[in-house]
Amino acid sequence: MLVVAVVASLLHAGVGRGDVLNPAGWPQLRRFFAAALQPRLDGEFLRLTADATLTTLSYAVLGTALAVVVGLVGGVLVSETWWRRVASPWRTGDRTPSAGSRRTSLGADAGRSAGWTASRVALGLPRGVHEAVWGLLLVGILGFDPLVAVLAIGIPYGAVTAKVYSELLDEAPRAAFDALRATGVGRAKALCYSLGPLAFADMLSYAFYRFECSVRGAAILGIVGAGGLGFELALSFQSLRYPEMWTLLYALVVVCGLADWWSTALRRRAALPAPARSAGEPGGEGGPALRRDRRLVGSLVAAGGLVVVAVVHLGVDPSTLWAPRARRLASDMAASSLPPDLGGEQVATLARLSLETLSMSVVATALAWIGGMALAFAAASTLGRADVGAGARLAPRALRRAAALGTRGVLLGCRAVPPPVGALLVLFVFFPGPLPGALALAVYNLGILGRLMTEVVENLDPGPVRALRSSGAPAGVALLYGALPRALPRFATYGLYRWEVTIRETVVVGLVGAGGLGRLLGEQVAAFDHRGVAATLLALVALSVAVDLTGAALRRALR
Repeated sequence: MLVVAVVASLLHAGVGRGDVLNPAGWPQLRRFFAAALQPRLDGEFLRLTADATLTTLSYAVLGTALAVVVGLVGGVLVSETWWRRVASPWRTGDRTPSAGSRRTSLGADAGRSAGWTASRVALGLPRGVHEAVWGLLLVGILGFDPLVAVLAIGIPYGAVTAKVYSELLDEAPRAAFDALRATGVGRAKALCYSLGPLAFADMLSYAFYRFECSVRGAAILGIVGAGGLGFELALSFQSLRYPEMWTLLYALVVVCGLADWWSTALRRRAALPAPARSAGEPGGEGGPALRRDRRLVGSLVAAGGLVVVAVVHLGVDPSTLWAPRARRLASDMAASSLPPDLGGEQVATLARLSLETLSMSVVATALAWIGGMALAFAAASTLGRADVGAGARLAPRALRRAAALGTRGVLLGCRAVPPPVGALLVLFVFFPGPLPGALALAVYNLGILGRLMTEVVENLDPGPVRALRSSGAPAGVALLYGALPRALPRFATYGLYRWEVTIRETVVVGLVGAGGLGRLLGEQVAAFDHRGVAATLLALVALSVAVDLTGAALRRALR
């Protein structure tokens, strides 16, 4: 069934049509890649690159800080534990309550259930809208203020973080929490003293993972006008100054690589589990308690210092949010957006483009999943070391390490290049439509899935591979039978998780002309068609919710 869906999506995206390729664009693409060895390195442009890098990093730091704050508060309020009542007396004791007491209790249960459902729905709305869309909406209210990028990252990432944190709290053992609640301790205090310490390690780990995502999100926001490396990339692309683009891309790769290294090193040093367990996100099976060492403390201090530097560098002024001009523009935008344009012709257009968007996400995820699975074994080093210990060398050790580092570098480059830039490059040789957008998203998600799958492979027990190699099995056969079956369930989970994310990322490639609902949204924003924008956003949220529910059902089936 999944194969049929992928094939149907490929056909719908344009595979097999004769008018997809644009041969006239190949010379431009060759010139772009030829400039990789000739980046612009004069002092003036390097200073501009350094300032843009600091701006992007500042957006990521403050966006992550806001997301963590929103996640902590929202995670508590949307957790089942928060809405859960203390055990009923007729379940824990011998006394049977009266009919009136039972009705009162059932009414309270219904109220709690309704409150939990309402909080989940409220959380899903900001999560279903990509940060680039938040940026476009906030620009219309705040102008090109630094708070636009901070809020555009913090709002959707905060909703995602709240969902993850709520599930971490719900998965923690509840015995201590129930005991405190039974003695009359308030919900907030009981949660802080019982569940908070148990979930803290996972929460801290996920915060650093979210910082990695924020760096990439800040670059994307720059392309839509927020400043930083993404903004400079867009300017250089408009004038086809490829040497400048490569300088900026190398800076972005370095920033993403450092964020990746910091997060990974901290998790390993602190013996934390992998970034998250929610919705198939990169995660582990649990881990030992948080170790307080100098690297951990230093990282926390450094994070606090980065927040201060970011505030100073950006000149953030929170009073802009409640300034009379911002309130007036927000009111005007809301008034001009309601009711959404849901006429017959508009609904038909939204339905057609929703199917196109869905096809883009399926094709991108399928290609990234296959490529990531293939590259994960090349990038992993643990299975190779186990093979050497078994006395059956796959290749010289230095060559194997070089291949692993090279593969990791390729994956880092793929996830460091913002999808809009990738889409514009693909549009050199493809005519506008869903296929170039799907290919750009596939390359971007290849970098992310490849990294996650590499961690899965490195966490596998090398014993079965070692045993197969010792018995004379070729390297490929040993990996196929000794490693792939054990890694495949986690690979599938990560693929479904990225599909849920990719359906939202289709917006950013659509904004640069790659098709789908994003392209329509860009046209509506440019035309100040706020009612049309509201209708398109409703379609995007509905599509995101449908994909989330489908992904959750498939993950349950895989278990």
